[in-house]
Amino acid sequence: MKKGEIFTSRKDRKEEAVRADVMASGKGYRWTVCAVIVLLIALCAAHLTDRPAFSHPHHKTSVLKMDEATLTVVNELENKLTLYVLSEHCYQCLPQSLGIVPARPVSGTPTTVGFVVSTQHALTLLLNSTSENLCNVHFHFGEQGNYSLWVKNLNEQSQVSCTMITDSEPINSYLPILFAFLAFAFLAVLSAIWNTVQRLDVVTNLLIRLGSTVETERLINSELGTPNRLVNASTESIIPATTGRRLRSLDTFRGLALVIMVFVNYGGGHYWFFRHESWNGLTVADLVFPWFVFIMGTSIGLSLSSSVRRGVKRTHLLWRIFWRSLQLFLIGVIIINPNYCLGPLSWDSLRIPGVLQRLGFTYLVVAVLDLAVAKDGLTNLSSETWYSVHDVCLYWPAWLCVIILETIWLCLTFLLPVPDCPTGYLGPGGIGDFGQYQNCTGGAAGYIDRWLLRDNHIYQTPSSRVVYQSMMPFDPEGVLGSINSILMAFLGLQAGKILLHYRDQHRQIITRFLIWGFILGIISAVLTKCSRNEGFIPVNKNLWSLSFVTTLSCFAFVVLGFFYYIVDLKKWWSGAPFFYPGMNSILVYVGHEVFGEYFPFRWKMANNQSHAEHLAQNLLATSIWVFIAYLLYRKKIFWKI
Repeated sequence: MKKGEIFTSRKDRKEEAVRADVMASGKGYRWTVCAVIVLLIALCAAHLTDRPAFSHPHHKTSVLKMDEATLTVVNELENKLTLYVLSEHCYQCLPQSLGIVPARPVSGTPTTVGFVVSTQHALTLLLNSTSENLCNVHFHFGEQGNYSLWVKNLNEQSQVSCTMITDSEPINSYLPILFAFLAFAFLAVLSAIWNTVQRLDVVTNLLIRLGSTVETERLINSELGTPNRLVNASTESIIPATTGRRLRSLDTFRGLALVIMVFVNYGGGHYWFFRHESWNGLTVADLVFPWFVFIMGTSIGLSLSSSVRRGVKRTHLLWRIFWRSLQLFLIGVIIINPNYCLGPLSWDSLRIPGVLQRLGFTYLVVAVLDLAVAKDGLTNLSSETWYSVHDVCLYWPAWLCVIILETIWLCLTFLLPVPDCPTGYLGPGGIGDFGQYQNCTGGAAGYIDRWLLRDNHIYQTPSSRVVYQSMMPFDPEGVLGSINSILMAFLGLQAGKILLHYRDQHRQIITRFLIWGFILGIISAVLTKCSRNEGFIPVNKNLWSLSFVTTLSCFAFVVLGFFYYIVDLKKWWSGAPFFYPGMNSILVYVGHEVFGEYFPFRWKMANNQSHAEHLAQNLLATSIWVFIAYLLYRKKIFWKI
């Protein structure tokens, strides 16, 4: 090749890099504008949703909070009544007394007593007299609605009628979510149209001319070489040796999980489905941390395999694994867990478990297992021999270790004697199980944490307190659940092995992802009996139960396969804006935990009992972190530990 041709080729490469840089810059700023527009829409929605569509102002009360309604019981009987309430979300719970409704006076005027009831889930109201249960009313109250329950005799004195009347219509508290979703969907469609138009040569050349600077021209026409590409830059960095670049779909999936995690940690608009489930079952908030663990396992498989094939000494990799795990643990214990706004660090009440601590321990075990069985040379499998199990059999010692760990979890969970509790208990304690095991929250998992770490060093306000009124400390990131987080990461590691061993066989990769998702889904169906509470092992985030891991891993295989298809294979989507926080996940997570209570992420609201204002604040805070991640990506700044 002649010198002039070399110079022209290099110039073309530089011009292509600048072209991609300009297009990426446009995408980042575009998503920032989208976030601001959605914020404005949510703020406007706040004024629409603070009042009901049909209301009677004289029935409205100013003391109601979010997820509350007023209930007035009108008693026309000559008997004193006791009102009990039972949430349909509370499994095998004792009804809770709301109060007494006095008997009708002799004058004949009905007695009225007002109560405040929850609107998150449907309730069963029970009215009892001194001798019998008069009536049961199943009703789902609307937020800030006013209702009346009329209790009176029918023609026969022995028959009692209980009638629910809506005095004032509730507000529609879900309108802000609808507006935000529609706005994001509309802006995503506009972005897709713009991306299509932007690919036209005329438009692209115009953008390059408008966005070019003196520095850009200097880069294009100089002999400096092509701009440096991104390298191993975060805790979960991966550069598959077969592709020479990061797997963009994996960063996108990680970024999606991280963005949802940040949003729900900021409050999620104070909607119940953006909070962790009280005990059995799943909400949106329960999805993201397990997915993050799964993605970490996939990244381990890709990064360690690449390092081993490059000839990096295993002792060096082992030291790096230990150091990263220690850093994650220390960041979680010293930076994330303490609330320094409330005073200096207190070792007497410091919480030892936590999200980063769980990640550090899981990373340590799974990475060491993978390093022990990693091959110096990568075998490219085909669909001819051992198709269904070959990639599993290659790493059978690691699978054997994981099976042993899972056996230990099953034995401890179902066979360990717990004082004053039934063996194998998986319930929340409190008023659950008809109040028989009030101090048995979490069974063996809670007992092990309290025995090893002591009550003062575990989470004091578990989500089970909201519905089940359990008073025992319980940590959702406790010791026993760490075994199943290892299983979750190891299943993610298996996804990484599939990407490695079936490289360039895109149909095989997607097919195997779907097969794994199907198998794990069948296991979940068997363990749970397709129910929330009646299965052998219910889905439970607090316990990190086996069915919880298989269910979330099933979802993760399907979602990762979908992203792989549309982002890396078909390139229909660039992964923006989730790609940017996915590249700087540890920084974004630690940053949002440390600075979450400071402006501009939080401020004093005009009405702190408005879902719309909380939603707007939480959306803005999350969008700011996405924008920060984008700016760091543009500056090639990554936090690597």
